[in-house]
This record gives sequence, structure tokens and C-alpha cells, in this order.
Amino acid sequence: MRVSIVILLGLMVGTGGALCFSPQTVMAQQDVLGLNTGTDAPYTTEDRKGFLDLMVAEVFQRIGQKAQVNRYVGASARALQMSNSGKDDGEALRIKGLKKKFPNLVMIPESIIANDFVAYSIKPIEKITNWSSLKPYSISYLIGWQIFANNTKGVERVTTVRGVDQLFSLLKLERVDLSLYERWQGLYQARLAGVEVITHEPPLARMDMYMYLHKKHAALAPKAAKALAQMKKDGSYQRIVDMTLTPLLKKSS
Repeated sequence: MRVSIVILLGLMVGTGGALCFSPQTVMAQQDVLGLNTGTDAPYTTEDRKGFLDLMVAEVFQRIGQKAQVNRYVGASARALQMSNSGKDDGEALRIKGLKKKFPNLVMIPESIIANDFVAYSIKPIEKITNWSSLKPYSISYLIGWQIFANNTKGVERVTTVRGVDQLFSLLKLERVDLSLYERWQGLYQARLAGVEVITHEPPLARMDMYMYLHKKHAALAPKAAKALAQMKKDGSYQRIVDMTLTPLLKKSS
């Protein structure tokens, strides 16, 4: 996403006691990469202080390139279309292997985070350790989340919902035993809903997530990967995690 800044400088010149303006136009053009995501807080926020907001900005700053996250909350498919077409510059948080369906996207070969897919409950229940252990319980998850749809076919009592708020409303009202979601977004939404949840460990699944660039920016991919790896070594990565994600653990089990 290209951002062009035009600055008009008015130079006041005295001529015969009168003031006049001799306009000068200075074009300061700067490319700011826009990486898309369909995720909301705590990964992205409107004030650009979410995990992805800070991580993307710092990774690319280290290689001399400005970048920001474009929020397509609730429109993940649209985000992919825009980045694959080149109208936007890439993706901030996607699984490995997008190139098969989206040939114009080049993966940055260093994981930005591992997404944990977990079960939440309000009441203590028998330990959830894998997909099979969900079978005795009533569960809910978001429509369209295939990782849950594909792995809960043996569960008889399933409620699918369209909104994240509904996941935690169902728990609060004790309409379901467990709600399934991604760890950090779930903890954030539970806090918004005023629900103190139990996060069942270990995660039902864990998946490394990556950034992608449109092929026109392919030369930046190895540089960004190196910068991200360095951030993990020098403590910068953990600093951003502690600013944006770790505080969500304080009121959960």
C-alpha cells in the first residue's frame, strides 16, 4: 500500500512592502507496506498497538522498510484476495503452504507466532487432552473454523455460532460445556465478556503462523526472516509478547 505525502511550502517574499507567496511543491514519497489480517485484538487494534501491529512494524523497520497491518476484521477471504492481487502487499498471519492456492504470495520463512487452538470452560471438568476427550461434552465453535469442524465429527452436541461474543455467552449461560477458539483471541474476548475461563492444556492443536509478501516484494522475504529471527534472540520478540499477550494470562487458569 503506497502512501504519498505532499508538502506545500509557502515562502513569503517581501516586495515593495507587500507580502506574496512563492509556492514550492516538495514531494516526499515513501512506500509503506500493508500486510493484511482478518484478526482482531489482541493481534491488531485500531490504535496499532496489538501484537501484529508492533511486530510487523519492528521487523520491517530493521531492514529499512516501513510497514503496517491492514485490518480486515471478519473478512479474512477478502484480505487474501487483496494481497494476492497485489493491491495490498502481503499477509501478516497465515499458515504455511498458501502458495498452492495463492501463487503470488511469498512466505517469509520464519514463524511469527504459534497459534494454539484450545478449549475453554467456566466450570472445572475432566482434563481435556486431545480431540477425542471432547466427546462427552457439549461444545461450540465459530462457523468456518475448519480445524474444529474437521476434528470434532465424533462429538454429538455441537453448537456453531457466527460471532465470537456468542462463544462466551454460551459458556456464561451454561448452554455448553466448552468453547473452542484460538488462545489469545479467546482470552481477550472472555475478558471483554466478563467471563473468567479455564484454559485447558495442552492445546488441542498448535500451528506455526507466517507472514507473506506479494511476489513484487519477494526480495524482502529473506531479510525479514533474518530480522525476525534476530528479534527472538535479542529479547525484542519477547518484549512485544509481554506487552500485548502475556497480560491476558493474569485472570485465567
